[in-house]
Amino acid sequence: MSLTQALFYLLAGVITLSTGMAVTRKQPVHAVVYLVVSFFATAVLFALLGAPLVAVLQIMIPAGAVMVLFLFIIILLGREAPKPRDDSAMRWALPGILAIITVAAGLMLIASPQHQTIPLAMAKASARELGTYLYRHYWPAVEGISVLFFVALAGAMFLVREFKPKPDAQNEEPKP
Repeated sequence: MSLTQALFYLLAGVITLSTGMAVTRKQPVHAVVYLVVSFFATAVLFALLGAPLVAVLQIMIPAGAVMVLFLFIIILLGREAPKPRDDSAMRWALPGILAIITVAAGLMLIASPQHQTIPLAMAKASARELGTYLYRHYWPAVEGISVLFFVALAGAMFLVREFKPKPDAQNEEPKP
């Protein structure tokens, strides 16, 4: 088994485990942490497969912008504080181990000779060509995604808004 294959299977296992843990967690912040680990492992996997632009976009968009939005919404919703548990250090052990494995795989990918790790030829398109193609052919989808993010943010703001009861019209004195 070559280094490329070993890294591929290692990263695939990290992605599968961390995504499964993200889906099964009761605390939303813990789910977001597992999802961030999964997104970073996916970015390293894209770099392994010879797509550095997609790897950078994977870090910038899902792992960066979307996760910040998720954490913002979780904070706005103001869930009750979790009850203290005895194994507070153990809660972070699994995501920490998965993150360390992801970082180690990325460092191995960077340190290894290029001819041993990247079996696929890199795409010949630049970031400008990709952006031009996306906005020329798929601009409705890009705009639709931006509208969805706005609706999610507006919905979160609506959910945390404090409702103040209006005074009854009968009890209210007329203002001069």
